[in-house]
Amino acid sequence: MSATSCLLTEEQFLCCICLDVFTLPVTIPCGHNFCKSCITQHWNVNRVHCQCPMCKKHFKTRPELTVNTFISEMAAEFRQSAGNKGSRGSEIQVAKPGDVPCDICSGTKLKALKSCLTCFASYCGVHVDPHLTAGPLKRHSLVDPIANIEDRVCSKHKKPLELFCKTDQTCMCSLCAVSEHVVHNIVSLKDEYEAKSAELERAEAEIQHMIQERRLKIQQIERLKTHSKEDAEREIADGVQIFTALMQTAERRLNELIEGIEERQKSTEEQADRLITELEQEISVLTTRTAEVQQLSRTQDHLLLLQSFTSMNAAPCTKNWTEVRVRLPSYEGTVVKAVDELEEMLSRGKQKLLHGARLNRVQHYAADVTLEPHTANPWLILSDDGKQVSCGEVRRDLPDNQERFSLYANVLARQSFSSGRFYYEVQVAGKTDWTLGVTKRSVNRKGIIPLSPVNGYWAVGLRNRNQYLTLTCPVVGLSLTAGPQRVGVFVSYEEGLVSFYDVDAAVHLYSFTGCCFTGELSPFFSPGLHHGGLNAAPLIISPVK
Repeated sequence: MSATSCLLTEEQFLCCICLDVFTLPVTIPCGHNFCKSCITQHWNVNRVHCQCPMCKKHFKTRPELTVNTFISEMAAEFRQSAGNKGSRGSEIQVAKPGDVPCDICSGTKLKALKSCLTCFASYCGVHVDPHLTAGPLKRHSLVDPIANIEDRVCSKHKKPLELFCKTDQTCMCSLCAVSEHVVHNIVSLKDEYEAKSAELERAEAEIQHMIQERRLKIQQIERLKTHSKEDAEREIADGVQIFTALMQTAERRLNELIEGIEERQKSTEEQADRLITELEQEISVLTTRTAEVQQLSRTQDHLLLLQSFTSMNAAPCTKNWTEVRVRLPSYEGTVVKAVDELEEMLSRGKQKLLHGARLNRVQHYAADVTLEPHTANPWLILSDDGKQVSCGEVRRDLPDNQERFSLYANVLARQSFSSGRFYYEVQVAGKTDWTLGVTKRSVNRKGIIPLSPVNGYWAVGLRNRNQYLTLTCPVVGLSLTAGPQRVGVFVSYEEGLVSFYDVDAAVHLYSFTGCCFTGELSPFFSPGLHHGGLNAAPLIISPVK
């Protein structure tokens, strides 16, 4: 038959009504062929005229429709050989190893598209059509193809497994339920399926949540790797800068030490040279006098000796060298003193360089921060650009929305962060009271809630003009030599770190470490109460230089 079908064209196997390959083809008295469902529906719509859609021949009575088995087999063979689409748009494919074959196909088995849990059989795209069109068969339960469908039949009663015993956790048929599981908790297979499906969905959701958590953890670790690399590169650069400066300072001090010693040695040498010159001059005078004395002593002229003796007997004009000393400079302790001075200088320079380098590192993560008006306490006054906040003398009439702080004079930034690092600076000059830091975006903003890490706040503040505090639990004072005029705030989310800096002095003030951040963080600001104008100056978010 396959050889014959190969000589036929696709048009010869098409129904002229649905324009698809015949499904359950029938032949009417005029000799034309149609799908049984197509011609039946056509005549149902046109009840007055029972005629052939092709040749328009009329029939007095509706012909009895019988499936033409020969054309049906030819159409099935054509579908198999041509790889055409089934009448329902399903792919007709020969069953391969691992596929569920059609139980109805004779000869070459086609791949099953559906299995019937009522008939306990599997059907290809050609043979499943009766289950989609015939009334009684449409009530059967069709599922995706199932291999070994006989496993769904009770081996004892030969009835479908359609119930589930929750007590014994086993599937069973209706006869098993009345014979062996009478007092057990029995539900339908569908109900248990839905329950187990719900459990699987919850399990899948939980697994997906766990996967998401681990992906977030990977992202955090990747960010930490990036931060580590950046920190290492900056630390190396800072180290090169600091050690170069220290070595230059040490070299300069060494040169100063050498120059000082050489100057003192040169001064001593010059003094000695002057004395030697003076002594040599006196020796020359004395040598001349010696020659004159010797010459006079050898003369035989009595008158000349006596006349010259008085002048010769007078002492030459010389210095008394008994007390003259060349004082050697003492170098004892010179190197030690220079080293001590160098250490002190290096210590001061080191602190300055280290603090400056540390501040420069965090300033690299500067963020553009602005204030969010919807979060501001009604006593607060915000600038139009969202960069300044101060406490007013009159409480404004504002809607008490969920985001607004109702009791504390706080305001949050528009920006929030759930990863990475960020830094910002705030001018606090001229104030007697302020609080700065970061808080969880989800923090409760109503009522009395102490500002502490336990309640989602990491902050420092000033009270009574000169009392600097860390808002820990309990509060701890900060001992500062001078009050900051500008405060820098740095956050590293993955490290759980919040640090505060005196920007102008490049001094680290305080750090919260080991923080366990969850959710979003936002910078928060509290300019403190007005205090009759004593604390009227605003907090100003400053650009990072």
